Amino acid sequence: MADTSILGLFSNVDTAVVGADKLKEAGFEDFEVLTGSPYPEGAFGEKPIKHKLFVFPIIGAVCGFTVGMLLTAGTQLAYPMVTGGKPILSLPPMAIITYEGTMLGAVLFTIVGIIFESRLPRPRLGLYDRRITEGFIGLMVTSSEQRIGRAEQALKDAKATEIKSSARAGA
Repeated sequence: MADTSILGLFSNVDTAVVGADKLKEAGFEDFEVLTGSPYPEGAFGEKPIKHKLFVFPIIGAVCGFTVGMLLTAGTQLAYPMVTGGKPILSLPPMAIITYEGTMLGAVLFTIVGIIFESRLPRPRLGLYDRRITEGFIGLMVTSSEQRIGRAEQALKDAKATEIKSSARAGA
């Protein structure tokens, strides 16, 4: 089954909000807002996106802590250096390296998480119009071919400047 995407272009924010409302009335809750200007999340009435970015630094910190502990403890146990009856495992130097490993793991996994949550790289961008970077606002809906006619009619009712369509293979 193939999914079809349509992109409705609006010249200002007010008409884009009306377009989003019309899409909701037509039964389309899942649409994407494309804009060249930053607007707060939910400004067009779109569904809030659930981010899982907070998981990545936690996993990275745990991995970094584990590697730091294994590295310092493993090195001290593999090459024991008994000095004046002191214990083989010295905690103060281990704490420093473990802290640095924890921070490095958290930072690296955060970068990976940002790339992953931003859905990058995106080999196929789908529908786009250059005018979006010039101030137009785009509302993109992807749905089955049977339902896409209702979305197109909703965008026409909202007085979209232009409506573009594209069919692509769905999963």
